[in-house]
Amino acid sequence: MKRLLLPLLLASSAVFAQDAVPTVRICDSSGCSDRPRDSATFQPEATDPVAEQRLLQLTEIARDDPRAAYDLGLRYFRGDGVPKDSYLAIKWMREAGERGVVPAQLALGRFYLMGLEEMGPDPAEAESWLSMAAAKGNKEAQKLLPQARAAKKDEKREAQHKTWYGGWNGAYPYYGYWGPNGWKYR
Repeated sequence: MKRLLLPLLLASSAVFAQDAVPTVRICDSSGCSDRPRDSATFQPEATDPVAEQRLLQLTEIARDDPRAAYDLGLRYFRGDGVPKDSYLAIKWMREAGERGVVPAQLALGRFYLMGLEEMGPDPAEAESWLSMAAAKGNKEAQKLLPQARAAKKDEKREAQHKTWYGGWNGAYPYYGYWGPNGWKYR
């Protein structure tokens, strides 16, 4: 019996070890997925000199014109003429939003309210951007603002719950304890 059990245990542990391949979350042009850490992800694409020149020109214009910054952020968000890049989309949208472009403020409010790809939601940041757009009369921002405020309250409630639970889990002492002769009070 022992002779049969040992090979069975070794075989099952080998199968388990194969299932426990370390993975990493990768987001690229094919979407976001968990992949083995040793997978190859760099796939150089043929460069288009005309597209690169256009991107350089738009980037230069975006430094001075907030509408161009919004356009550049939107292109990075959509992957339209540029590689899709959520970090650069937010960077350029913030650049435009900080300079008063209402559609950029609305877009940022939505990004932060819903979360964007690998970035989770941030209701406080969403409320801030949606408030700016709503103050300038944007109807969609006015509709989304209550959702951001509710999400912010839920986030605070969750943080309070963790604090409360943590306090009961370790900060409050017992009145008594088990001693060598049984239960004792302090």
